[in-house]
Amino acid sequence: MSMIEGEDQKELSGRWRSDVVLKRDVFSTIERGRFRTEASEVEAVLRRIDGVPWWSGGLAHLLFRRERRALAIAGPLGIAPPLLFAGRRMLVRGWIDGVPLHIAKPHGDAAYFRSAKALLRVLHRAGITHNDLAKEQNWLYADGRAYVTDFQLASCFRRRGALFRLARYEDLRHLLKHKRRYAPGALTAAERRVLARKSYLTRVWMATGKKVYYAITRGLNVTDREGRGIRFTREAPAIAARLMTLPRVRDVAIVAFPDRRAGTGLYAFIEGSADDRELRDFLGNSAPEHLQIVDALPRNAQGEVRSEILELVAMNQIDLIPSLVKTEAERSLVGRIVSGRRNLRDRFAF
Repeated sequence: MSMIEGEDQKELSGRWRSDVVLKRDVFSTIERGRFRTEASEVEAVLRRIDGVPWWSGGLAHLLFRRERRALAIAGPLGIAPPLLFAGRRMLVRGWIDGVPLHIAKPHGDAAYFRSAKALLRVLHRAGITHNDLAKEQNWLYADGRAYVTDFQLASCFRRRGALFRLARYEDLRHLLKHKRRYAPGALTAAERRVLARKSYLTRVWMATGKKVYYAITRGLNVTDREGRGIRFTREAPAIAARLMTLPRVRDVAIVAFPDRRAGTGLYAFIEGSADDRELRDFLGNSAPEHLQIVDALPRNAQGEVRSEILELVAMNQIDLIPSLVKTEAERSLVGRIVSGRRNLRDRFAF
């Protein structure tokens, strides 16, 4: 253990309690847990780079410093997680009790996107550009308001020169892409013009750097735009296809969740009347961490499975589900699924 690592761990000793590893890759490990401040113990997230491989250490340190610096400025603005602890190789940021955009799916919610645009104005006035807002999981939905997280690629500018203006434009363009997906009717004429015009830097990136990036991430087994990992991308479809061959299985929905042991766990919701033991025997070693038989899967008006609700059940973040439930019938169905959930790492009332 280096002196730096020892200093960080000494300062965190007795203040940090880890509950689950959210993500682990060659650039950092992210854990969710509890952090004791001077006032009270709060939910928080720890990012640590003390265990990264030597060959990725330089870039890991650069990304870590970017996030630490940006959070120190953005956190007090009320638009991002507060920075609770800043060491040389470990930092702790506050937990925002919100739902990622790809789970919230705020269709037609123009107010949310007004909030998101106001957030960008505050962030940019502080001289910060996020630079990674194309990812829906970096946008949070909490009480109808927008928040942003994951500042590893953020830049802090002292002067608002050409590079700042370019990065600011790209932040806005990525927000508007999400708005076009979820609330296209709320787009203004000016916003449509922004969407139609990619910056020169973006065009160069898409023609060159983006292809290199994809080649590298494939080599590192980093896939899936929502960070669910190689297991979800490769194993989940095969498991679902096998389960669908059984006569007592009507439908299958598999979602990913952070798992202490596997890093990324798989949770299969099976619509039908099959037996849990029968299914595990049938799947053998390929069986996911959790299997749950349900009488019906929650679906939207178009008949599509509401995977965002199932993801929250799998992650045991069921306190975030009520805001996503639309009808009393859906509340009853989801309540039965919640009552029978298999991942009982924490317990909340629904």
